[in-house]
Amino acid sequence: MNITRREFHRLLLGAGMLAAGVPAVQAAPALREGIDWSPVNPPQPGDTPGKIEVLEFFSYGCPHCREMHPHVMNWAARLPGNVAFRRVPVSFGRAAWANLAKLYYTLESEGLLASLDQAVFDAIHVRRVNLFVDSAIFDWIGAQGIDKEKFRTFFTSFAIGTRLARAEAFTASYKIDAVPRLVVDGRYQVLGKDAKSFGDLLAIADVLIDKASRR
Repeated sequence: MNITRREFHRLLLGAGMLAAGVPAVQAAPALREGIDWSPVNPPQPGDTPGKIEVLEFFSYGCPHCREMHPHVMNWAARLPGNVAFRRVPVSFGRAAWANLAKLYYTLESEGLLASLDQAVFDAIHVRRVNLFVDSAIFDWIGAQGIDKEKFRTFFTSFAIGTRLARAEAFTASYKIDAVPRLVVDGRYQVLGKDAKSFGDLLAIADVLIDKASRR
C-alpha cells in the first residue's frame, strides 16, 4: 500500500490503482516490530505540545494515497482529544510532486481543502488531469471558480515555499521512503507489511496511539 521513489515515474505514466472498499479487520493485540511498525530513530519532537501527534505523509500523485484518503480522514475525525492529526505532503525531491505539495499548502492556507482536497486526487487519478506543472494547476483552479491570479500569488509566495521546505525536512528526518505512511508520536512508523486493508493500517495506528499514551 506504499509508493516508493522508484515507482514515481511509473505512476506518472498511469499505473493502475488499488481496489477500494476492502473491509477493515481487527489488528492483532500484540504488534510486531519490523512487520507492523518500526521505530523512528531518533524520535522526533511534535508541533503540538501536550498531545500525541499523528502525521500522515502522502502525495496527491500517489494512487494509494487517494484510496486511503477517505478512510484516514474518517478515522482522524474520530480521534480522541489528546491526539493531533496532521498531513505532510512529500516531494521525494521531484519537481512534479513538489508542485502538488505546494498545491496542498495553498489550498490549506486559503481554506479550500474542504471543498477541493478529494477533487485534486480525483482530477489526477480519475480524469487524468495533468496537475504536475504550475500552469496546469492554475488553469484547473480557475475552472473550479477560484480566482486563479490570487491563487497564483499565494502558490508562488515565500510562505508556501517555506512550508514546502519544512515538509521536505520532515520527510528526511523521519526517513520516509514510501507513501502513504503514518507516524505516531514522533516514535512509531506504521508499516503494516501484512495489512490486507487500509483499516488494518489504521488499527495498527490505534494500538500505537495507545502505546504512546501509556509512556
